[in-house]
Amino acid sequence: MTKPNGTQPLARQARLKWVAINEMRVSPHAQRELNQNRVNKILANLDLEQIGTPTVNWRDGYWWIIDGQHRVVALREFGFADDKLQCWTYEGLSEREEAKKFRQLNDQLRVDAMAEFKVGVTAGFDEECDINRIVLSNDLRVTREKVDGGIAAVGTLRRVYRSHGGPTLGRSLRIIRDGFGDAGLEAPLIDGMGRVCGRYNGSLADEDLVAKFQKMAGGAAGLLNKAEMTRRATGATRGEAVAAAIVEVANRGRRGAGRLNDWWAAS
Repeated sequence: MTKPNGTQPLARQARLKWVAINEMRVSPHAQRELNQNRVNKILANLDLEQIGTPTVNWRDGYWWIIDGQHRVVALREFGFADDKLQCWTYEGLSEREEAKKFRQLNDQLRVDAMAEFKVGVTAGFDEECDINRIVLSNDLRVTREKVDGGIAAVGTLRRVYRSHGGPTLGRSLRIIRDGFGDAGLEAPLIDGMGRVCGRYNGSLADEDLVAKFQKMAGGAAGLLNKAEMTRRATGATRGEAVAAAIVEVANRGRRGAGRLNDWWAAS
């Protein structure tokens, strides 16, 4: 690309073309999940003059949608499946490159955290890939689906990873998984456990804490209820209140050097 005052006209890699809607496909790895409510909203107010220009890439015999899937699906459902739509087109991008383009095109927009995370994994971004590796290595997975070992708290995974590092994230997930099972794989517990592991590190007895979690009345919900009472009484953040509750559980039955410093005293 040359400067505006250069001798060559400005040019971009993408080209405007008319693309058959029935030749378009959506990659489940390089795009956010389809939101049918959003499609319905477009359908209810369909205006072809306002439909914009989707971005697609020619790969493996299809035009893969990089940006604009909700508009394309809406047009298809309205009855335009056999028509053509003007699009910005690329040719020969890999699925990973499509994911990178999606992130670039949506950088200034509010993109769903789960969709952004999954696209980041496909695009090979370091943070997303390392978090995903840590989660998978603990027999868990990042997903919205209600499945065994599923974690939907993407923002919390990022926060623990950025604040305390990958090993602490992995350790926190193992303690929660072994102590509470799937019931513990929620944002507040992951956040609180990450804070505790990050602060006390070698002073924390993982197996002992797991055993105490397993015996807790009410399980994960019981711990969160206790933390909520602390939060209301102190005005602390939810993550701090959960961390304080975890430290209290860890200290049960321990004396002297084996006890952790009180969460509030240590802060």
